[in-house]
Order: sequence, then C-alpha cells, then structure tokens
Amino acid sequence: GSLITLSCLSHRVVCQVISGAVPADPVQDNGTSDSSWITRLENNYGFYIGLGLAVFSSFLIGSSVILKKKGLLRLVEKGGTRAGDGGHGYLKDWLWWAGLLT
Repeated sequence: GSLITLSCLSHRVVCQVISGAVPADPVQDNGTSDSSWITRLENNYGFYIGLGLAVFSSFLIGSSVILKKKGLLRLVEKGGTRAGDGGHGYLKDWLWWAGLLT
C-alpha cells in the first residue's frame, strides 16, 4: 500500500493505505472507538441527562430562595430586626439555614 504523511502544527502522522481493507478488522482499529458504558450512555441519553440536571438544579435553586425568604418572613412576624436594617436574628432560624444549605 501507499504511505500518506499528514502534518498539523507540531504533529506528524503517517497512514498506510490498504486496498480491500475491512473497517471492522481489528488490525485496522485505531483505538478511537470506546465501548464503555459511560460513552454509550452519553451518546444515547446525553441530552435527557442534561435536561434532567438542569430542571433539578432549577428546582433546588428555587426552593433555596423560597426557604430563605420564609425564614426571613418568620423573623419579621416574631418582631425581630429585619436583615436589611442590620439584624442578624435570621442566623438562629433553622428554615433560613435549610434554604442556605439547599
């Protein structure tokens, strides 16, 4: 067969052209096909996994904001100093901490 030299920036590759080669021949395998379960899962369901993660993270962020807001409103109902006025009573509220940790 013929030899072909390909150059790209600092890399140089030499390929041998073989007539009548079968692509499924293991001798011709260049190691780029990865049959691991992670690659197959990503190829088949990558979009749905990304979409699910995006929806789940939006749910967590939204619930975090709601829990912290409810904690601050509970503090105002009890007559505590608002956080905007320099009060730090919200730091003693478990609901505010649950929102922060979410």
